[in-house]
Amino acid sequence: MSSTELPSAPAASVLPKVATVRVAEGERLRSVGLPGITLTVRSRPPAREGLAPALYVHGLGGSSQNWSALMEQLEGEVDCEAVDLPGFGDSPPPDDGDYSITAHARAVIRYLDASDRGPVHLFGNSLGGAVTTRVAAVRPDLVRTLTLVSPALPELRVQRTAVPTALLSVPGVTALFTRLTRGWTAEQRVRGVMHLCYGDPGRATPEGFRNAVEEMERRLQLPYFWDAMTRSARGLVNAYTLGGQHALWRQAERVLAPTLLIYGARDQLVGHRMSRKAARSFRDSRLLSLPDAGHVAMMEYPEVVARAFRGLLEETGQAQAVDPLERAAVAGDGDGATEKAGG
Repeated sequence: MSSTELPSAPAASVLPKVATVRVAEGERLRSVGLPGITLTVRSRPPAREGLAPALYVHGLGGSSQNWSALMEQLEGEVDCEAVDLPGFGDSPPPDDGDYSITAHARAVIRYLDASDRGPVHLFGNSLGGAVTTRVAAVRPDLVRTLTLVSPALPELRVQRTAVPTALLSVPGVTALFTRLTRGWTAEQRVRGVMHLCYGDPGRATPEGFRNAVEEMERRLQLPYFWDAMTRSARGLVNAYTLGGQHALWRQAERVLAPTLLIYGARDQLVGHRMSRKAARSFRDSRLLSLPDAGHVAMMEYPEVVARAFRGLLEETGQAQAVDPLERAAVAGDGDGATEKAGG
């Protein structure tokens, strides 16, 4: 290992005590021990019994909290769970220090196999979109539908605004960045993240901003935070270079599950132009383009994303009976254009 790289994260047994993770009203957290990893799972009790299970997978630097707003929207349609990938949220680092896309996908598969919840409605954002694409390709038996919000699939021409994030994968860059930003406050860091990830940072509520700052302060106390970021970014870049059957676009073509693709026109990390390639690659796809959204549409426009997912359930015959008054309460005009795109 180069002397400019961060050392491997310490074992979970010697990690320092940090502030507890925020749990929104109506949510629950639990820890699940699996071979080589321990995962924290955030859940929201369904509105009624018998609903099909759903699992949400966050992006680089995110956590299961990224899905809280959408989980609340969909508690009447699915039985919601969101996972903290190893090294993120409240999940400790993996025992083997492997943060590759394959390792993250293996963690999701291990959880689904162990919990016996599959097949699930699987959701992924950014890095989580690449992870869930791999899961759906290699284990179609675990996936009912696939919903991808700005999935981090390979781009030949990366946006300039995405370059700094990609540079985290270069040895020494993270150590340099941490030195240069040592004086930044948690508020400054959160504002920077929101300007990068939101189409309109003004959509974040004061309460949401305070919660994000609190979570940022907690993460910066974790000795493995930057290590997990660096190695996951490197794992994503490495996945972009894989060829043959392991190539992400090749695996997208193998996905059998009905797929909903959601892209924001103001996304600074995943080019909106990739939406058409994705629509061609996933064989049974629907494309929703949101003109005002950025990289995290499920946080910016959770009601619109929820409405599109309900449409996917209805179109594929997987919608379960809902009280007419409840349906009327969530119905309304969309803020984007959805089209059937698959072949």
